[in-house]
Amino acid sequence: MSVSEQSPATEIAAGYAFTGAALDLGALLWDGTCHPDAPIRIPLPMLNRHGLVAGATGTGKTKTLQLIAEQLSANGVPVFLADIKGDVSGISAPGAEGEKVRERAGQVGQEWAAKGFPCEFYGLGGIGPGIPVRATVTSFGPVLLSKVLQLNQTQEQSLGLIFHYADSKGLELVDLKDLRAVVAFLVSDTGKPELKGIGGLSTVTAGVILRSITAFEQQGAGGFFGEPEFDTAEFLRTAADGRGVVSVLELPAVQDKPQLFSTFLMWMLADLFNDLPEVGDPEKPKLVFFFDEAHLLFNGASKAFLESITQTVRLIRSKGVGIFFVTQTPKDVPGDVLAQLGNRVQHALRAFTPDDAKALKATVRTFPKSPYDLEEVLTGLGTGEAVVTVLSETGAPTPVAATRLRAPESLMGPIEAAALEAAVKGSPLYGRYAEAVDRESAYEKLTAEQQAAEAAAVRAAQEAQEAEAAKTPARAPRKEEESLAEQVVGSGVFKSLARSIGTQLGREISRSIFGTARRKR
Repeated sequence: MSVSEQSPATEIAAGYAFTGAALDLGALLWDGTCHPDAPIRIPLPMLNRHGLVAGATGTGKTKTLQLIAEQLSANGVPVFLADIKGDVSGISAPGAEGEKVRERAGQVGQEWAAKGFPCEFYGLGGIGPGIPVRATVTSFGPVLLSKVLQLNQTQEQSLGLIFHYADSKGLELVDLKDLRAVVAFLVSDTGKPELKGIGGLSTVTAGVILRSITAFEQQGAGGFFGEPEFDTAEFLRTAADGRGVVSVLELPAVQDKPQLFSTFLMWMLADLFNDLPEVGDPEKPKLVFFFDEAHLLFNGASKAFLESITQTVRLIRSKGVGIFFVTQTPKDVPGDVLAQLGNRVQHALRAFTPDDAKALKATVRTFPKSPYDLEEVLTGLGTGEAVVTVLSETGAPTPVAATRLRAPESLMGPIEAAALEAAVKGSPLYGRYAEAVDRESAYEKLTAEQQAAEAAAVRAAQEAQEAEAAKTPARAPRKEEESLAEQVVGSGVFKSLARSIGTQLGREISRSIFGTARRKR
């Protein structure tokens, strides 16, 4: 049956008849029939107006990402994808033609051809396959770090004070041992006066921060912070043939650390926001960023963190960057952020429980008025089908359209581990970022100062002993002469020093003084 014979379907199809460059999502579904003569599309210039891909587990969200990423790359737009489950690497290899692919292509009017797309593969801190992506503690900042350390508002403010002090004193916070050293110093007898004029740092709060850092490191997260710091401009590259490079962040090895990778993705966006110039509304985006498992970013987020995300999403559009949040239901995304998302691809939702039914009704309310019974449609969609509404070329919302989506042309699954490793080591970026660098920073500077103080105490004790010996008449040597170290330990100067580092936090400094916690070089 032709779509032209049905007026609601005709009106819907007309809403997607764009004249300029656009990405093809699929074909219109109306009254149980797929209409290949009614393509559902997204205008390319509107991809920087952000979007949401939502739906229950197993409904095809990952394949939708792959479909959109392929077409963006083909149009010369770089793409960033977070590969949570390890099944997106196939975008670099041609797809496998089969009966299901041919059937889907025929249903939606797609001329399917197997294609691979130019890719770079990255890994957080070198864990798992991929070019290592690292950030310095300083560039990560106190707000994002508070989120990943799960600090409360008071602790977050104290961490901001610590960052301020380190910056003002030229103490570079490169990795976590630098931050730990500065925290321990600021609650020592020597360091306490440093913050007295601006509120100080309580021992209890410092203890919480130190324990959080230690627990974070024990999870293997220490390698995410350090140098060389990754330049997020690498995500903006195009291949020699003009196609956009698809940057795939491989996360399966850290999927048990959701707060870490979600917060790290936010750092990437914030870094891009700070570096990119204003471009207004370009003909096509400079980058489209897909934020998978987006609900993990917002769980337990502080007010300051949510404000930071909202501001970034609102303003980064004018810098040519589009963001797609990928999650299960729209309610996973805060309202202020959801309001910025102009393009929607909603896969099927389940209604098995009262909570599911409530989420379904809430999702329906976020769509414009429609001739569809959306509650019925959303629970009846098959895998690879979705309800779509996007921004037209004029910026107005398009009619809601139930859509059967196209099949990706690249491999729908992971590539072989050997092929992934070869792609990583063959990249021109590998030599630039693979080897970690540990230069002099806050830890080394504070350790050197403490060692100098220890040496001065030893010299003072020795000079005091020599002066005392000069005044005292010679006496018979003891059976076993005390060593210099024993004499220093027994001296009043050393006892005073020991008292100043007698607390648990002081012991953190004492380990630095005696070198027992120094990293092997």
